[in-house]
Amino acid sequence: MYISLVEIGNFRKLIAARIAFAPEKTVFVGANNSGKTSAMTAFRRFLVDARGFSVNDFSLVHWQALNAEGDAWEASLMAGEALPPPNLTGFLPQLDVWLQVGKGEMHHVQKLLPTLDWKSGPLGVRFRYEPDEPTKFQQEYIAARKKAADTTAAAIKAAKGDPPQLELWPINLVDFLDRRVRSFFKVKAYLLDPAKLADPKDGLALMQELQEGLEPVDGNPLDGLIQIDEISAQRGFGAPTTPRAQREGVEGETRGGRRLSTQLRSYYDNHLDWQDTPELSDIKAMEALEKARKVFDERLSESFDKALKELQKLGYPGISDPKLKIATKLRLQDGLSHDSAVQYEIPAATDGFVHRLPEDSNGLGYQNLVSMVFGLMSCRDAWMRVGKASASGDDAKPPPPLHLMLVEEPEAYLHAQVQQVFIKHAYDVLRNDAALGDSKLFCTQLVVSTHSSHVAHACDFAALRYFRRLPPTEKRKTPTACVVNLSSVFGNPDQTAKFVTRYLKATHCDLFFADAAVFIEGSAERILVPHFVEQVEAFKYLRSCYITWLEVGGSHAHRFKGLVETLGLTTLVITDLDAKDPKTHKVETPALGKGLEARNETLRIWTPKQSSLDVLIALDEKDKALAYPNGYAVRAAYQIGTKVKIGAEETHLLANTFEDALLYQNLDFFKGRSASGLAGKFREIIDQAKSAAELVPLAAYAIGDGNKADFALELLYSDDIEKLKVPAYIEHGLLWLKEQLERKEADLAPKEGAA
Repeated sequence: MYISLVEIGNFRKLIAARIAFAPEKTVFVGANNSGKTSAMTAFRRFLVDARGFSVNDFSLVHWQALNAEGDAWEASLMAGEALPPPNLTGFLPQLDVWLQVGKGEMHHVQKLLPTLDWKSGPLGVRFRYEPDEPTKFQQEYIAARKKAADTTAAAIKAAKGDPPQLELWPINLVDFLDRRVRSFFKVKAYLLDPAKLADPKDGLALMQELQEGLEPVDGNPLDGLIQIDEISAQRGFGAPTTPRAQREGVEGETRGGRRLSTQLRSYYDNHLDWQDTPELSDIKAMEALEKARKVFDERLSESFDKALKELQKLGYPGISDPKLKIATKLRLQDGLSHDSAVQYEIPAATDGFVHRLPEDSNGLGYQNLVSMVFGLMSCRDAWMRVGKASASGDDAKPPPPLHLMLVEEPEAYLHAQVQQVFIKHAYDVLRNDAALGDSKLFCTQLVVSTHSSHVAHACDFAALRYFRRLPPTEKRKTPTACVVNLSSVFGNPDQTAKFVTRYLKATHCDLFFADAAVFIEGSAERILVPHFVEQVEAFKYLRSCYITWLEVGGSHAHRFKGLVETLGLTTLVITDLDAKDPKTHKVETPALGKGLEARNETLRIWTPKQSSLDVLIALDEKDKALAYPNGYAVRAAYQIGTKVKIGAEETHLLANTFEDALLYQNLDFFKGRSASGLAGKFREIIDQAKSAAELVPLAAYAIGDGNKADFALELLYSDDIEKLKVPAYIEHGLLWLKEQLERKEADLAPKEGAA
């Protein structure tokens, strides 16, 4: 048995999101503000602690409709009509948990069975945050609004007609919920019908409607079935990673985090403490501790004797007052209550001497790694009732068959390699128990949200869930998000899927976290185009965007078409024409009027879906982009004609590569230049060529014989690189990308009055 999927509705920007869970490890990836944190918060609110709910957890999409519902109640009263029944169902935050239950596991899920003849398959539970007593909630709102109106009217009368300069609470229903939602709302659970489980449509979950009048089940139907633990992102160092039952009552603990020594003490209290039920192996420790206590008491009495006698001279304690006695009560866990309780050993270079430093003397990354791993161990042992925890009365019942472990942003402070080590071994730590291992009786599912490309790189694509931002629509006036199951993108192990997977694995690509992607042809572009973005004022906006640069070559960029479309990622492909004779398939220098075609598959099958060189050159810039209905677009940027003047002759030259396009755009820059390598050859051929007809083959030969990466690096470190002009086709492409991202930012930005 395991959680097969969850569906989140009306919670923040997750209007209707389906998240498929892998049987073992599921990793949330996506750009900033794409909904990853919202999903983890939803799990916490519905499954861990509902006390954190606020009106901000209600989707902004529905705020206007909520206020309209409140206005309708007031309008009915003003018209002398009876209050209509509250109709809030379509706006309520909800979370559906679907379990995949196998044969022989029915005894675990008796409370979830839809019918008596059910044998195996999916079972679902809906958790919905709703008014406990809807009519009372409605009446309280109406009363609050009436009181505010009466007070305002009295204030206007007292001010002799001058209206007050403020509106009294509650202004509307959302304003009322802002203060009172926790007083009237609670999480209730309902059983779902497996027959009505539907596939998502256009990326959005089709969450089933509950039957009219369906009553909620008593309590939480997942109690005793799933143990849920979390390692929060807001942990500083030493987060509250131990289970909730263990965290209660620990002195000095806050949600913001705990020191590792405190975690160890909590672990000792719950799994190792011998005081309540000592075992034979504890006797020696008890004897040693008692002996130490007596010796310490004697020493304390001697030390305080003079002070106590001096206190008696002041009249206290008197004849009838109780006498003071200094005594100690030692517990082994007290040794874990100070800064040096956990130490790091550093061996000296000679004599085997070992230095010991307190826990806060080590790096934050190492501390965080130790803290998280120890937290995973503690949650696992609490689930499996390890050690002393098995003897407590509350834990007499067997462990739940399913353990859900939530970890937010484990990459904090961690070196890139350590991030990969953690995500590779975290699941193994959670299963490192004699009763677990490969056992099918107990299931562990790890859910991790991350902003780290290194964490994503260390996971199989089948484990990745991409959170994709959606722009507003006519129906939804505010930005939302959906979740893409990346296992389906590479489900077919063909050559394209293998290439993309291997490429992303080899490059530690941050494609899953970017605002946009730029595919570039070769090493020279990879070096110089990002420099153009950093230095040219026209591209200033792009510097504040998260752009991932991928050097894949024009012959391979089209292989990413399926992934880009799945991610909905705005993409610019900077590529070469790669002309050929369509009859002989011989590579040719680009030229108009000769019936040549582009060899570049990106231009032929992706965008702009043209093969004729003449057509490609004649296309308007706007026709080089392919717009998708979900608000993103893909554009190709390839060489176009450049006006070149050699001597008295002025003509348009078609470049074949980035390097000759750079040359044609910057003849004055390279002319007379003192340089080596390809830049030096450019100087020579400019001096040598008497016409454009002579320049083109000389440039082609020099480029074919030169080192492009060295050429780009030499330019990058030259003193006058700011004089280098951007090739026109790249300039047009980058300006298009800037416009697209500006539009996307405007779409995703909160609109005035959207709430």
